[in-house]
Amino acid sequence: MSKSQKHTNSLIHETSPYLLQHAHNPVDWCAWSTETLERAEKEDKLLLVSIGYAACHWCHVMEHECFEDEDVARVMNQHFINIKIDREERPDIDHIYMDALQMMTGSGGWPLNVVTLPDGRPFWGATYVKKEQWIKVLEQLSQLYKKDKARVLEYADQLTQGLRSINLIPSPEKDEPIDLEELKSAVKNWSQYFDTFLGGYRRAPKFMMPVNLDFLLHYGKLTGDSEIEDYVHTTLRRMAYGGVYDHIGGGFSRYAVDVKWHVPHFEKMLYDNAQLISLYAKAYAATGETLYKNVVEESIAFVCRELRSPGGGFYSSLDADSLDTKGVLKEGAFYVWKEEELRELLKGDFPLFADYYNINDYGLWEEDLYVLIRDASREEVANKHGLTKEMLDQRIHACKEILLAKRESRSRPRLDDKILTSWNALMVKALVEASRYLDNDTYLNMAMETTEFMERSIVSEDGSLYHNHKEGKSTIAGFLEDYALLIDGYIHLYEVTFTEHWIHRARELTDHCLDHFLNPAGDLFFFTSDKEAVTVRRSVETADNVIPASNSVMATNLYRLSLLFPDRNYDETASRMLRTMRESILENPNSHAHWMHLPLYNSYSFREVVITGESANDYRKSLQHHYLPNTLFAGAVQKGSLSLLRDRIQKDKTLVYICEAGACKLPVSSPEEALVQLQAGG
Repeated sequence: MSKSQKHTNSLIHETSPYLLQHAHNPVDWCAWSTETLERAEKEDKLLLVSIGYAACHWCHVMEHECFEDEDVARVMNQHFINIKIDREERPDIDHIYMDALQMMTGSGGWPLNVVTLPDGRPFWGATYVKKEQWIKVLEQLSQLYKKDKARVLEYADQLTQGLRSINLIPSPEKDEPIDLEELKSAVKNWSQYFDTFLGGYRRAPKFMMPVNLDFLLHYGKLTGDSEIEDYVHTTLRRMAYGGVYDHIGGGFSRYAVDVKWHVPHFEKMLYDNAQLISLYAKAYAATGETLYKNVVEESIAFVCRELRSPGGGFYSSLDADSLDTKGVLKEGAFYVWKEEELRELLKGDFPLFADYYNINDYGLWEEDLYVLIRDASREEVANKHGLTKEMLDQRIHACKEILLAKRESRSRPRLDDKILTSWNALMVKALVEASRYLDNDTYLNMAMETTEFMERSIVSEDGSLYHNHKEGKSTIAGFLEDYALLIDGYIHLYEVTFTEHWIHRARELTDHCLDHFLNPAGDLFFFTSDKEAVTVRRSVETADNVIPASNSVMATNLYRLSLLFPDRNYDETASRMLRTMRESILENPNSHAHWMHLPLYNSYSFREVVITGESANDYRKSLQHHYLPNTLFAGAVQKGSLSLLRDRIQKDKTLVYICEAGACKLPVSSPEEALVQLQAGG
């Protein structure tokens, strides 16, 4: 035990920053493991499972009030075996107990606290609980188990049956694909909730939901629905103008607590920023809007400056809280400004900056603190101050440089420096898409570095993946989300390089999923591999949320891979998955947006763009600047093994073939001619 610490528990041996934060609590915490459950059963002791994550504000509050308190620890240690879980490390356990909490209480959140039988079956749950109430309820639960175990066992058994039943997807009434009219009807019903003035939904808090916006951008492009397109771009613009976007350092916070995207919950997550980089890059390709390009560049700069590891991987998150000027831990202290501080730093440029970022009643947060928010366009501010847009941009950029330098001297938010496969895969895809749509090879090189880091660090000897990595250690077997998102990243990497290694890696990982994750019915994938021990149930993740569901990503992966490997029957599995999910998708499109790309693939012409010859990469770059969501690119300069390339490579010619379902039109010899074909009929 460290001389400076009164207590040390077994979490000291973990690598997760969230678990290590609790390593010196007086609570005798354990990490989740088979050994811990076996010990609980042997001692017939209840489990107290507490789940949170490093950037969770209320997790820190409950730790300070309860888990650092010796009176609380006495009760917990006497009556329970206490398990602390980082939800980002163990989403499999989090899924089960979050479902249990929602069944018991009707709501969820973190910290997520459940009391379970020694075998892990839950029977009580809550989120944040104050000290006095926490002690009282734990003593009551302990006594109940001792005096009326049969009642506890009966309730736990009923709850377990419920947890298993909600994991089952009912058979659809229609065993057929979703057609375009059904899809349009679902989007129309969904759109009733859209805030067409401020973007997002008509409520607070407001989450960015890049999964939903990505689908709606795709949908608007193909259907020509101008109202949907306007809604998407209103949302993207308002988010980029809002305080939820870090105007000084780049990148997005997790969500806004108000309807105008002004005051964020200040934690910054890798998965949000990765997906938003992808989304804004596509939106830039679709519109040429400079604002979108700036968001992409500034957000990548943020991620690289504050979340990139020396080895090329990306860390998970930054906390919302940091020390203010008085040394008090406060949410947002790193990011907010006082007017007098801005006046002192910016001097003669302050009036311009104040107009641009609303250092006024509109931008005031609380006390005398401002969160920067834009409301007027560049043109409006430039005209008001008698400037050209270029002059305005130069002066605002200079102000931001001054403030960024000042901010770097402040006490920094805590960093969660674990590296997660799934979130890094999202970042690989983000860098690939930024490279593609902004024509920046630096981003592609970074994507390659991250992918090579992952190949070294999270791939085991048998070719399977790990979920986590830190300080040279990878300890948790990969979940379906890790495979699905990395396969997606590999497909995109192949499309912008034509390096076949990446598409073959995608195929290998897909085959592994088919062997070890697909359920016996063959219609959906389990979240955990058949090689792993299961508590309560093997979950099936189907709802798209802040990250797309692992099953919806697998379905789109299988569709795209079937075009490159037609002999593998991947399309049959993808079609079966979509038919299984049809009612869930149509009844609740808000929670199944990523799934809905597939009906768009099926309803409009989906083209394979095959480019061969000595200038293949130049032609590819020329075409890939455009937003062409219903396409898959393949190609080679001299040789390629994919069936789409067979007999299509000529020595001294560069040719572009536009194909559908493997049947190709006569080749054209310029990107311009190919683009005409691609933009005709969807």
